Amino acid sequence: MEPFEFYTAQFETTAVTGTPVIGQQYFDQDLIGSTGEMLTGFYQSGQLWALLIGLVLGYAFKSMSSYG
Repeated sequence: MEPFEFYTAQFETTAVTGTPVIGQQYFDQDLIGSTGEMLTGFYQSGQLWALLIGLVLGYAFKSMSSYG
């Protein structure tokens, strides 16, 4: 059996050249307006009705399948 040698040189990496990005700044965010647009699209696509029907049918199925 041959002896095992571990070389750390294969794991060495070069330093980052340039400025690292530590954080990002976002300006001109309209959280209320973008939420309103998202909810409008949710309503117009019919997903709101699917959610409400799913909640009602899920609750009805839970009520009929539970004992007590």
